[in-house]
Amino acid sequence: MNELQKEALEEMKTAIHKWFDEQENRKDAEEVVLRTTLQVGIFNFAMLDYRPGRTRVDSSKSVGSAAGKKSMKASPFTREQILHEVQPLLVEIVRERLDKLETSPLINYRFTFQGTFATMDGLVELTVLETVYEEKKRQLLERIQSYMEEKLEKGSNPTNRLETFFLARHLLDPYLFPEPEAAKTIALFDRIQELNKEQVEALAEHRRDIIRALTDWVENVFLPRYYDVTRSEYRTNEYVIKPDAVFENKDEPNQPIDLLLYGAVMTIRYEPEFSKFKGQTFLELAKQLGSGKAARMLKEGSDSFSQEDVHMRHELVECKANDVFSLFTIVIRKEEAGAYERAISFILSLLRKDFPKSYKIKLKSSLREFLPIKGLAKSDTHRFFANALAYSELHPLLEEYAREAMEEYEWYEDTESEKSVMPGSYAVFGLGLSSERYFPLVEAYMDLVDDEHQLVHDKFTAVFAETYGITERSTPTLIACLLRSHDSLKLKVQPELESEDKLSLFVQQIETLSDDEAERVLYPIWGKTEKLAALARKERGPRKELIIRLLKAAGA
Repeated sequence: MNELQKEALEEMKTAIHKWFDEQENRKDAEEVVLRTTLQVGIFNFAMLDYRPGRTRVDSSKSVGSAAGKKSMKASPFTREQILHEVQPLLVEIVRERLDKLETSPLINYRFTFQGTFATMDGLVELTVLETVYEEKKRQLLERIQSYMEEKLEKGSNPTNRLETFFLARHLLDPYLFPEPEAAKTIALFDRIQELNKEQVEALAEHRRDIIRALTDWVENVFLPRYYDVTRSEYRTNEYVIKPDAVFENKDEPNQPIDLLLYGAVMTIRYEPEFSKFKGQTFLELAKQLGSGKAARMLKEGSDSFSQEDVHMRHELVECKANDVFSLFTIVIRKEEAGAYERAISFILSLLRKDFPKSYKIKLKSSLREFLPIKGLAKSDTHRFFANALAYSELHPLLEEYAREAMEEYEWYEDTESEKSVMPGSYAVFGLGLSSERYFPLVEAYMDLVDDEHQLVHDKFTAVFAETYGITERSTPTLIACLLRSHDSLKLKVQPELESEDKLSLFVQQIETLSDDEAERVLYPIWGKTEKLAALARKERGPRKELIIRLLKAAGA
C-alpha cells in the first residue's frame, strides 16, 4: 500500500475502534438485556461508512443513506483493492474486538459487520464479516421455546409488548428457524392477540410489532427468493419476477406463503390508511407466483369473515364486502327505509368484527341525494349516507354507526386529499344539522377529527352556525367545531353577536378555554385579536366590557 492508502486504512481502523470503545464503555448493557429473556444481546449489526475525511461506524441500518454525501477528498482505492486487500485486514480488526465480547450482552447471537466504501470506481458495498455464536444461539432457542410454552400455550395473562417485539422477529429469523412453521407461527401470533384483546391500546401495539416483523420477513427473506427487488428510500419497492422462479406447493397447507397472506391481511385490517397498499401489494405478488388463495382473497376478500358476514341478499337490498380492497358494494333494489336499515346494519356488523376502518362504498341506487354542505366530495359513500338520512326513523341507527365508524387517522377511501373525511363524517354532519339531539355526537366527532389532514369539517361548521346560530344549546357545540377549525374558515355570526345577551353567552363559554384555544375560536369570527381590540376601543358600556373579556380570555 502507498502512504495515502495506509492513511485511509488508519482512518477506518480509528472509526472501528471508536465504535467498539463507545459500546464497551456503556453502563447499561446488562440492564438492557435483562428486560426480557428473549434478548441475548444488543447489537447484531454495524456498518463502516468509508469516505475520506468522513469515515464513521454506526449500528443504524440507515447509515447507508449517507451515500449521497461527498467525501472531503478522493478515495485512494480501487474496487479490487477494497475486495482483496482492505477487507481481509478489516476482518482481522473486527474479529479481534468481537472475540473479547463473545459472552458480553453487547453482542447478539449473530453479528454482521458491513461496509460501504468510496472508491475510484464508485461506491462498493459488502459484508465484511458475519459470525454466529452458537452457545448464545442455543440459549436463545431454549428461551424462545420456554416462553412459548409458559406464557402463550399455558398462559392466560396479557403479555409484555417487548416480548412480542423480540418473539415475532425471532420466529421469522431464518438463522434461528430456516423454514418457519407457518401454521404454528400464525397460531402463536393469534394467541398473543387473544391474550391482549381486553387492553385496546396494548393490543394495537402488539399487532404493530407482529406486522413489522412479518413485513420485514416478506420483503427481505421471502420475496427475494422469487423476485428481483429494486429498493428505494423515497418510493415503494419494485418487484420483477425472476425468470427461473419456481414456486412449488402453491396451495398446500402450512407453507411459508401463508405467512405472507397472514401479514397482508393484518396490514390491511390494522395498519393506517397510508400503509394498507403494502398488504394489497403482497397479495398481488403472491397471485403472480400462482397462489390460488391469494387470487381468491383479491376477488372475494380474506378468510377473516364468514360468507354470511360478507354477503347479504334481500328483496330490498344486496350487500357485499371485500376487506382486501376495503369495499362495500351495495345495490338498493327498492328505495325505502328498510333497504338502508339493512345496509347500515350490514356495515355496522362488519366494523364491529374488525373490518378495515378506512373503506369506501360502491352504490347502485336511483336516488342522488347529497348533504346541504358545499365542498364535500360527491362520492358514492356520501350519496349512500345522504340517501339514508332522508329517513328520520334511521337516525338512531346512523348515530350508532357513526360512533362505531369514527376513528382518528382513518378515512373514507373515495375522496381526494382536500376532501378527505374521517369515517362516520357524513352521518355526523347530517345528524348534526337535523336535530339538537345529536350535538353530543358532533362534539365527540370533533374530539377525534385529524384537523391536520382534514379540512371539510370547516364546511360543516359554517352551515351549523347558519342553521342554529348562537344559543345556549348550540354554542358549546359550535365552539367544539371551532377548536378544530382552520384559518381559512370565516364565520358570519358577528351580526348575531350584536345582541348583548348572545355575546354574554358566548363570552362565558370562551372564558372556560385556554388562551390558545380562545384565540383559535375567535379567529374565524373576528380575525386577529388586533381587530377585536380595535372594535373594543369603539364600543361603550357593557358591550365594551364583554369584548375586553374576550381579549383577556385570548391572552391579549
